[in-house]
Amino acid sequence: MPSSEWSLHPQLENDTSAVGDLPLCRVLAMNVADYPWLILVPRRPAITEIADLEPADAARLMEEIALASRALKDITRCDKLNIAAIGNVVPQLHVHIVARWKSDPLWPKPVWGASAQRKGNPAASAYFLGEIRDRFGLPLIPSR
Repeated sequence: MPSSEWSLHPQLENDTSAVGDLPLCRVLAMNVADYPWLILVPRRPAITEIADLEPADAARLMEEIALASRALKDITRCDKLNIAAIGNVVPQLHVHIVARWKSDPLWPKPVWGASAQRKGNPAASAYFLGEIRDRFGLPLIPSR
């Protein structure tokens, strides 16, 4: 069971919308218009690297990354998924899963560190969140 000491880093809370909780990770959607972008955050306190996770949690994280990746690819029909656990700005372990198309504004460059991203349209964001929640069978997380 996740520790009660866990909390979401303020930058992640500010930049995302909550999708729901998988057994290990909080699933977030980045609030950007051009890229359907999920972030998985293991609900474990003081973890900054995948190598810091217990072996069972590390295996579970890989399963949840694969689950989120399949869902994002099925929903978006993207050309490519970009997956990374960078953590240079936000030290809390989190994994980005970004849908990319050969026609997107930054292709083939990475989205990480790109100039300001356009904020997502609220209606389109709500639809995307609903699609992801339905795919995972997740209930809505109460508003922050």
